[in-house]
Amino acid sequence: MPASVSNKTLLGCFVALFMWLLPISADADEFAVAVKRAELNAQGDSYVLSADIDYQLSPRAKEALQNGVSLFWVVQIKVWQQRDYVWDKMLVHKEVRYRIQYHALLNMYRVRNESSGEVDNFSTLPAALDLMSTVRDIQVIDRAERVEGERYLAGVKVSFDRDALPLPLRPAAYVNPQWYLSSDWYIWSLKN
Repeated sequence: MPASVSNKTLLGCFVALFMWLLPISADADEFAVAVKRAELNAQGDSYVLSADIDYQLSPRAKEALQNGVSLFWVVQIKVWQQRDYVWDKMLVHKEVRYRIQYHALLNMYRVRNESSGEVDNFSTLPAALDLMSTVRDIQVIDRAERVEGERYLAGVKVSFDRDALPLPLRPAAYVNPQWYLSSDWYIWSLKN
């Protein structure tokens, strides 16, 4: 009889663990990251990126942030030339990495552009996310690299870096949809 009790206990533990890994009941649209708009504009001898990104953090991500866990996102920028008979030619693959963290002692949020080293402090989370949401004047490609008459595509994607989370959080981050905080590719055609 004690063996069957221990089997039931073991089964109960597995069920509890599985239920913990399931997301809290919430709509998938409540938390996500999405690129709302992106374009390359000519500026001097190069093209620069302007993009608007919408960050909607899940309750688990907000809780981790409030408990001192830094969250990292990478804004990936690609430009490629479309070709008919061979594979498309990648011209640019650039990344801009952002880190957001909360300092409880100072009661402020800090956003650091890991690529440029710029640091900004904010008193609220929406203000900090607003800075990350507005990507402006990132030099992407020289005008001389584009050939008149050729077809080009550009794309922007925001990826949440789950590997930068502390080790105890990583397993849950890979199975819990509340940690799926990456966007899809936003792709558009470049005009000559």
